Formats: sequence, structure tokens, C-alpha cells
Amino acid sequence: MLAATVLPAIAFPAIDPVAIAIGPFALRWYALAYIAGIVLGWWLARRLLALAPVAASRDQADDFVTWVTLGIILGGRLGYVLFYRPGYYVTAPWEALFLWQGGMAFHGGVVGVVVALLWFCRRQGLDPFMFGDRVVAVVPIGLFLGRLANFANGELWGRVTDVPWGMVFPGAGPEPRHPSQLYQAFLEGLCLFVLLQVLVRIPAVRVRPGMVCGAFLLGYGVARIIGEFFRQPDAHLGFLFAGATMGQLLSLPMLAAGAWLVWRARTRPPVRA
Repeated sequence: MLAATVLPAIAFPAIDPVAIAIGPFALRWYALAYIAGIVLGWWLARRLLALAPVAASRDQADDFVTWVTLGIILGGRLGYVLFYRPGYYVTAPWEALFLWQGGMAFHGGVVGVVVALLWFCRRQGLDPFMFGDRVVAVVPIGLFLGRLANFANGELWGRVTDVPWGMVFPGAGPEPRHPSQLYQAFLEGLCLFVLLQVLVRIPAVRVRPGMVCGAFLLGYGVARIIGEFFRQPDAHLGFLFAGATMGQLLSLPMLAAGAWLVWRARTRPPVRA
């Protein structure tokens, strides 16, 4: 009788989902990732907005923090409700307000931030494309930290694999799986951050409003589609049209919008520095 094949696996590290606990106050890794991402993004955005041609003042950058925070939270939560669990929240719509139960969708957060950005720029008399170019250049900071928080929480794990670095996640069964959260942190966070930082610092790119926004949408769309090939799809959704996941399907409109923004930026005359 042949012995069963045992796949190589790495045990998931025992990481407490609570990052900081002081008495009854507990700050979880996911919340800490949001806070750190917004603070670091604000710090860097203030410097990028001051690059010539100046897109906004530092005071305006400070004011936008509140707008973008609301856009991320409201858009991310609404996107999760509509894209990932519509049937559940139809029967219990009040639970859509239970943010402490988790459940955020990046694509919904993008829509929320775009709405907040357009509204803010209209009130402040700013060019939304020029302003957006500087803002999106810092978004990968939050993406990187968010994926690390997903890993720390032992959630959104990858598909079953036989690679040497396969990992057994709590609640995901005994099979080793891709640590897809780390793959996505590398692609959506680190790689995209480096790309956008290079682009936004090129004067010839900054005078073509919308170019960096388009690069962000294209870069994220490609990174997310690649990452989804290793990530286990949501159990209640599974594989959808042509074997694609929800994350891949939602990334297709981002690719189209990104290509349009790049085309628009290239075909319009550059602004004066």
C-alpha cells in the first residue's frame, strides 16, 4: 500500500489579531493598517501636491484627509455589500452599518474616493486630474499595509498549492495554501508604489493631468488580476464568468478607465508649470 503524499507546508505564525490592547481598548491590525495608511499617505501627498505645477496647497491637502477617509470607509463598505454579499444584506439591511463586523471592498473604496475627490475639487476650484495624480501615488501605501493586516488576521488566504512555502492557515483546512496576501502586498503595494513614485516625479508626466491616475488604475488592475489567480475566491461566490473571480471581473472596468485616462492625458496639450 502506497503511503499518502504529504505536501510541504509552513505553519501559520500565531499572530494576535489585536495589535494594541490597553484595558478595554483594543486596536486590531486591520484598523491600524487603515490609520497608518491614511497618516503616511497624507504626509507624502502634502509633498507631492507641492511639486510643480502645484496641484493644491498644504492646507487643502490637510482638509482632504477627512473627505478621503469618509470616501474609503463608506465606499468600501457599500462596495462590499453590493458586490460580495447582496443577498445577505437584503434580508438584514441594518447590518450593512455594522462596520465592526468587517467586510470592505477595495473597488467600492475607489468609487468612494473618486466621488469625494471630485466633490472636494469642485468646492476648492482645483483641477481634479492634477490633484488626483498626486493623491493616487500614495494609495499603494494603504494597499500594502492592508494586505499585511489580512495576513496577520489569517484571512483571504490563497489556493491549495504544493510550493515549498505553502502555508496552513487556521480555518482553511489541513492543506497548504499560497500566502496570497503577501503576493498582493508585493504587487499592489510595493511594486505599484515604486512605479507611481517614479512617474509622479517626472516633470513631463506631471504636466499631463490624469496620466498617473491612469497608470494607477492600469497597474492595480493588472496586479489584482494576477493576484486573484493565487487567492481562494470567496466561498459564497466561487468562480464566476469564464472561471474568473469577482476581484478579476471588477478590475476590468479599472483597466478600461485607466487606458482612457492615459489616452486623454497624451492627446491633450500639457499644462504650464
